Amino acid sequence: MVWILAAILLPLLGGLRLLLRPSVSDRDRVLWTAGTACAASAIVWIIILTIGRRGYHHTLLQFPSGFSIVFGTDGMACVFAGMLAVMWPLALMYAFSYMREDARKDRFFAFYLGTYGITLGVAFAGNLLTLYVFYEMLTLITIPLVAHYGNHESLYAARKYAAYTIGGASLVFLAMILVTIYGTRDGFVWGGTIRPGVSSRLLQIAYLLGFFGFGVKAAVFPLHDWLPEASVAPTPVTALLHAVAVVNSGVFAVTRLTWYVFGTEVLEGTSLQTGLLAVICFSMIFAAISALREKHLKRRLAYSTMSNLAYMLMGILMLNQTGFMAGMAHMIFHGVIKMSLFLCAGAFMHQTGRAYIYEVNGVGRRMPATFICFLLGALSLAGIPLFCGFISKWSLFTAAAERGGIPGIAGIVSLLAAAFLCAMYTLTVAVRAFFPVRGSSPYIQDEMSSSSLLRREQNPEAGIREVREADAGMLVPIIFFTVLNILFGLYPAPVLEMLQKISEGLW
Repeated sequence: MVWILAAILLPLLGGLRLLLRPSVSDRDRVLWTAGTACAASAIVWIIILTIGRRGYHHTLLQFPSGFSIVFGTDGMACVFAGMLAVMWPLALMYAFSYMREDARKDRFFAFYLGTYGITLGVAFAGNLLTLYVFYEMLTLITIPLVAHYGNHESLYAARKYAAYTIGGASLVFLAMILVTIYGTRDGFVWGGTIRPGVSSRLLQIAYLLGFFGFGVKAAVFPLHDWLPEASVAPTPVTALLHAVAVVNSGVFAVTRLTWYVFGTEVLEGTSLQTGLLAVICFSMIFAAISALREKHLKRRLAYSTMSNLAYMLMGILMLNQTGFMAGMAHMIFHGVIKMSLFLCAGAFMHQTGRAYIYEVNGVGRRMPATFICFLLGALSLAGIPLFCGFISKWSLFTAAAERGGIPGIAGIVSLLAAAFLCAMYTLTVAVRAFFPVRGSSPYIQDEMSSSSLLRREQNPEAGIREVREADAGMLVPIIFFTVLNILFGLYPAPVLEMLQKISEGLW
């Protein structure tokens, strides 16, 4: 228990120190922030390699009515916490370079560190109440990050993000009350903890509330609109929001709800399962089409995230072990891929001051390392073999085929359509970076309010001669995640074997 509390509290206290006692120099800030994050990551790996291997649950607080705050280290917790422990220090390295000229660095890194601690609380939550508490805290601590720049666009995005996610939390609260009254207060147990004899209709209502409540952070249609709006935040924030912390917390919570609280028997073969799979498949295709139509690079990647989150949820809602394993595999692999893509997009925006798809024209020749990594990430996200995206998508196809019937067929068709659209909206960006489109762009009618934009559109390579690669602080994380993308694609067995154990309830 001491180790888990240390992992959660260390980033929170480190961030609080930056708020109360700002650093006098960039060097002090970097040393403090990096040291705190790396220490927390080291503690996480100690937990995973010791108590995490045998499973562990401990009650921290016991309330009179039987409610309790519980922490645990089963397989699900270790997978999510391990992702965070690897990705957060690297995202911090990127952020130090990206935010170098920002006027409010102490405030930014304070909340950035604090978010790490809260997300670890989500990972190590041992029951539904604990998960709910940290899930709500995650919303509150990330609002200042979305609103960081303080302009009208950022404040609007933060308000929308708060409205959606706090509204979702209220749905989860209702579901938690129903589960507590008519179900159980036990911690997470593989296969579910609902008492026998409870009305199936009541349980389905509770699950529906919980699914859409947690599904807000997983950007399930129609509760998705906050996600592309949140892309106005600094890229180190959007990379973690859209690849690891917030959105994966939503998927993680839905998985806990489905497999560790309700169990598959409550949903198996019901109209509720069919309806939710229909929503997920629609969400997958809708987001892919929206990404293809989007002109802003980060917003395109945000819609792509929405589509890929639906992949994960589809695997979870197939209610078979193959689907569970595939959904979790895609959570890991998509996190690696999307971190790479967002960091590449941020490097492009940082070095050029540009943000739109047509403005990528020819920049790949000035930033070859960045856009080669972007190309490799795009190939993986599209499901091309030899990359990790292919592994998880193939597993999802297998799960849908194993499910069979109308849900299985709908899943396969949706995956194929979304993969085709994914190739179009990612690879076209990479191709355009190295082989610029000349002449008038189809975007010109929407962007011609500024004469400078109009001139740039007519001559897409204008003004890029002075563009250079980002510094090592930004390139190293990009290259690291690209290498992981390839390694997981070539050697996926260790990850899949671990997820197989979890899917069988053995960890």
